[in-house]
Amino acid sequence: MNAPQVTLHVWRVPPRRLPTVLWRMAGDRGRLRRTPAVRFAKLLGTSRGRRFGPTQVDPTRWATLIVWDTGHTASLEETEVGQAWRALSHSYCRLDLAPLASRGSWSGQAPFTPDPTAATDGMVLAVTRARLRPYRAVAFWRAIGGVASAADQAPGLLATFGIGEAPIGWQGTVSLWRGARDLVEFAYRHPDHRKAIEQTPTRRWYAEELFARFAVLEVTGDRAVIGWNDREPDERGSD
Repeated sequence: MNAPQVTLHVWRVPPRRLPTVLWRMAGDRGRLRRTPAVRFAKLLGTSRGRRFGPTQVDPTRWATLIVWDTGHTASLEETEVGQAWRALSHSYCRLDLAPLASRGSWSGQAPFTPDPTAATDGMVLAVTRARLRPYRAVAFWRAIGGVASAADQAPGLLATFGIGEAPIGWQGTVSLWRGARDLVEFAYRHPDHRKAIEQTPTRRWYAEELFARFAVLEVTGDRAVIGWNDREPDERGSD
């Protein structure tokens, strides 16, 4: 049996519509959870460009990540919530995803069931999410400054931005990679990122954390909304 389908929706909205956006952020969380066939959903703010941290919130870009019931054709665009956000926005991008691997939890749930039939030879998207311990938050942001800078230059990176359920405390990232090899090489071979991984158990930054990796089935809409980087692949020899 195939795993549930996952979709990531990202909107760019004019600054003048921020009051309406904030009103919808407050009310649409419940509406999304009550939408038929929606198994798990999170409305998210994002960071400016490829910068991360509570001072880098981008009030013109918003997102939602949804897990749909198995066998259901994802159709946020046909719902009241999806139509309202599309009307607010001037540009929009949607990514259809198949879970490849997931560890950890999000709001006490393990929402992403790996799909054993998903192809692994194309683009991949990684989602990290953590609920920071309040007394560790400042140390965390100081420690990952080098990681954020390094990610911007990582080979094979197509797009990345920070995500958050709140300005402080609930933080995460979305990163889109040309292939799984590029993601693995950055995650485990880049010295800054490897150091951050090694420090996590001893620093106890997180009260809850999740890492998930997805095959990208389709990208539709305006890719500029997610900060798409269309640089050509770097010339690397085979291992």
